[in-house]
Amino acid sequence: MDSLAKKALAINRELKKLHPSAKIALTFKNNFELLVAVILSAQCTDKKVNQITPVLFKKYRSVRAYATANPREMEHIVHSCGFYRAKTKNIIGAAKYILEKHKGRVPKTMREILHVPGVARKTGNVVLGNAYGVVEGIAVDTHVMRLSKLFGLTKHADPVKIERDLMALLPKQEWFPFTYRLIDYGRAHCTARCKHENCPLRKYIK
Repeated sequence: MDSLAKKALAINRELKKLHPSAKIALTFKNNFELLVAVILSAQCTDKKVNQITPVLFKKYRSVRAYATANPREMEHIVHSCGFYRAKTKNIIGAAKYILEKHKGRVPKTMREILHVPGVARKTGNVVLGNAYGVVEGIAVDTHVMRLSKLFGLTKHADPVKIERDLMALLPKQEWFPFTYRLIDYGRAHCTARCKHENCPLRKYIK
């Protein structure tokens, strides 16, 4: 095992101690609601998404309801999460696609879910892991991207390349929780404007 892999494992152990119950912060009641919430979370805080989704989930109670939704009405509900037109288009498109191709059920494999409108690898990883316990990679959000670079676990800026680097450093059973440990760490201890004087993992900063 090389030194970088040892460093990644050490960081993961410390994160596990700091955030033993780390998990997704988005609220949802079924797999399609999970997909909708993750689509809305792009470049938006989970807190804001969780303020929007109760209204959205109350209005649209099935995949078919999303597929036949009036775009203007949905845009009005999701407006405050940003990029609302694109997100509305993706949610309605995802619902139509899943109804047509998967009988209304969210796909269970990365290969299949990447064909769903609005879904890239990050969304696919989050949905598959939380909906089905299927782990095919590591979800790279802004926290994971920022902290992985800060700790010197990757030199890349591209999420797919960062994911590949992290997957090579960590055992597969740690891929899913590692994302949420880093997210919780980024929120609680090491924000984007952090000076790192009081960061619990500052010794690992490259």
